[in-house]
Amino acid sequence: MLYKKSGKPETGDLVLCTVKRILYHSVFVSLDEYNNVEGMVHISEIAPGRIRNLRDYVKEEKRIVCKVLKIDERTGNIDLSLRRVGTGLRIKKLTEYKQEEKAEKLLELIAKETNSSLEQMYKQVGNQAIEDYGSLYEFFQSIVQDPSVVDEYKVSDKLKKILVETVQDKIRPQEVTITATLSLTTTKPDGTEEIKKILLSADKESNIQVTYLGAPKYRIEVTSTDLKSADNTVKQFCENAVKAIQKAGGQGSYQKKHG
Repeated sequence: MLYKKSGKPETGDLVLCTVKRILYHSVFVSLDEYNNVEGMVHISEIAPGRIRNLRDYVKEEKRIVCKVLKIDERTGNIDLSLRRVGTGLRIKKLTEYKQEEKAEKLLELIAKETNSSLEQMYKQVGNQAIEDYGSLYEFFQSIVQDPSVVDEYKVSDKLKKILVETVQDKIRPQEVTITATLSLTTTKPDGTEEIKKILLSADKESNIQVTYLGAPKYRIEVTSTDLKSADNTVKQFCENAVKAIQKAGGQGSYQKKHG
């Protein structure tokens, strides 16, 4: 990738690395997302247990995902760990990097459409977008959701038009899951049936999923490519459920969050 982060990562960050040198007790890597930054993985941080040959675990020029353990402010040395990165985190980091590679190729396509270069496109909009959204991919996802976000950038109307059209054509909307924990209680003799009736009303909305968590709590979940719609659907259902149980002489509450 052309774009590189400035400075160095922070302690606790996950970083994508390329193995450069394998010594007897350590592995030296380059940090792919940064300019001319290297790090070291001690043999004790390669894998659990006794290691006889580091080459059984890493190979030169192969990519690995590491966790930043320590950065020496005086020398600038960066200590990394391979063994502290679980499979889930490794896959997540690699997926994010691939998404960013795809986004950069799309930015390059936009550059060609405007008779510009990728470097110039980063200067015009890319660098600021990464600063604002954390990555090009997230910026493009925001455009898919709301094309007006490009109005925040001081670029020509022609570039705005090409940017929006290209992104909407090439980027699929990202699904988001909104969940809420709904609590419904009642001491009425027919309370159980009343709660059941309230929850079954979710069947009218095919995208609402209700999961029993153990009395008196239930998980309400909606997955959609439209964040606002999913958020409103969960909120509306929970509010209606609380009003219904209160009308029946019970009590209700809910706590919403992004899943």
